[in-house]
Amino acid sequence: MTDVLIAGSGPAGRALARACVTRGLTTAVVDPNPDQVWTATYAAWEDELPEDTPTTSRSTTVRAIAIEEHRIDRTYVVLDNTSLRKLPDTITRYRGKVAEHVDGPHGTTVQLTDGRRLATALFVDARGTRTSPSNAEQTAVGTVITSDETETTLMDWRNGDTFLYTVPLGNGRVLKEETSLARRPGMPLSELRKRLHQRVTPESTLEERVRFPLDVPRSRRLSFGSRAGFVHPATGYSVATALSLAPRVAAAFADALPASPRAARMAAQHLLWPPSAKLVHQLRRKGLEALLRMDAAETREFFELFFRLPPDLQLAYLSGRDDVKGTTTAMYELFRAAPWRLRAKLMNTW
Repeated sequence: MTDVLIAGSGPAGRALARACVTRGLTTAVVDPNPDQVWTATYAAWEDELPEDTPTTSRSTTVRAIAIEEHRIDRTYVVLDNTSLRKLPDTITRYRGKVAEHVDGPHGTTVQLTDGRRLATALFVDARGTRTSPSNAEQTAVGTVITSDETETTLMDWRNGDTFLYTVPLGNGRVLKEETSLARRPGMPLSELRKRLHQRVTPESTLEERVRFPLDVPRSRRLSFGSRAGFVHPATGYSVATALSLAPRVAAAFADALPASPRAARMAAQHLLWPPSAKLVHQLRRKGLEALLRMDAAETREFFELFFRLPPDLQLAYLSGRDDVKGTTTAMYELFRAAPWRLRAKLMNTW
């Protein structure tokens, strides 16, 4: 029996697996294709990440364009996928899909779709989330071009109801991505590809494709990453949260497992979702619903007002996962600054 079995070997699952091994826990990972190379570009604010997070590029100049251009005084980094994929040899890897798992007082039995049964003290679901027509989705299509650009443009809303995301990857390469921030259902990738090609001439047939749900509820079972509800409903970000929480969750496992698996599950759930984080998640979901009600002009106006907020309030809303005061203050100040026609949209959801 292993101490921890993690389903899913994406950035979140692997971060937790590495952290568990560091804490001396016997750890295994199960995934349909554990050797698959990641093609997605993961980026985050540097101040959200653990200090030892491997990165490939940094942008100290970050801007956002709604109606006007705004400079953001934070460093933005691209994560090093090769380093994040590495797992210690002591981690057991199972190739397969989880059919079901049953938690018991002394551990969990995990059954794979091929009939194999695995025994573990703790089972953590870190698989990705699937979308359905009922979900609010973020979708995007991107291409990498040769460019000497060094600035990150977090969003450029000068193209209607989608925005262009630009991030330097290093070595003269830049990712340009046409993004639909939030729609229910998501904007088709074919439409985003057409809009991207109107702005950028691709240098290759390779492209990044993004599609994931934003309105993922908090998981009541032991989960991690997007499966647990880490996705920021208003931005789509989740990887930084997973990387920063992984060592703390592994420590909770190591401290509580000598008592019982149930105690370890409870300790981890409280760490992942304290009351303050639950409330902030609910408030962010309200922000998502407000965005879904806005047309293109209202969306640009909304972000114009947001990026006029004081930097500490922007930081609180974007990154303060359990900052109730900062989140509510940011929402109140944005509402107070909004014209009445935009307030009406906010009032219906906030």
